[in-house]
Amino acid sequence: MSPEHHAAAEIPARLRLIKEEIALAAEAAGRDPAAVKLIAVTKTVPAAVIEEAIEAGQDRFGENRVQEAHGKWPRLKELHPDVELHLIGPLQTNKVRDAVALFDVIETVDRPKLARALAEEMERQSVRPRLFVQVNTGEEPQKAGVAPDEVANFVALCRDTFNLKIDGLMCIPPLDEEPSMHFALLANLAGELGIDDLSMGMSADFAKAIGFGATYVRIGTAIFGERVLLD
Repeated sequence: MSPEHHAAAEIPARLRLIKEEIALAAEAAGRDPAAVKLIAVTKTVPAAVIEEAIEAGQDRFGENRVQEAHGKWPRLKELHPDVELHLIGPLQTNKVRDAVALFDVIETVDRPKLARALAEEMERQSVRPRLFVQVNTGEEPQKAGVAPDEVANFVALCRDTFNLKIDGLMCIPPLDEEPSMHFALLANLAGELGIDDLSMGMSADFAKAIGFGATYVRIGTAIFGERVLLD
């Protein structure tokens, strides 16, 4: 059995295990497990393997790159119109047209130029993907996202100047720091701004994120195994 087929055969069991762990973490935090939604991250995962996850009942997926998603997802969404697709990687303004057409949720809004481009393209296409603002909670210079002390002004700009509804906040904590303080920071910002959804937590730390109020967790490796390069 090829590694790809072996991984596909394990996906239903891995999904069941992850969903059980999500439910346990939610219950431990005194939350309704149904309030936490799993985004299966399919960066470098071939369409045939994604099909296995869909057949196993998974209905939310995340991609990091518009170009890679464009090569896999139009056909998958045609076959499975109820599937929800999230963009969880940086978005360049020259990819906004494709992103608005393909994604149901764009989690990485992080600068005025991008907000303007999204507003114009959403008007042009008459579609409204849900939008999250990415927050650079660790203020890492190499990482995309709005600095925490600039989030309120940026959200106001999106709402008031560009007429964009901001549904959530998203973060990726620094690899070398305890993630809990970053999850707490994101939750506090969301509370101050009246924002309901929090996309935070990945394979290694999603249980902690749920404890701080995550409504979406982004998990790839624990479902699909280590990433492999696409042909």
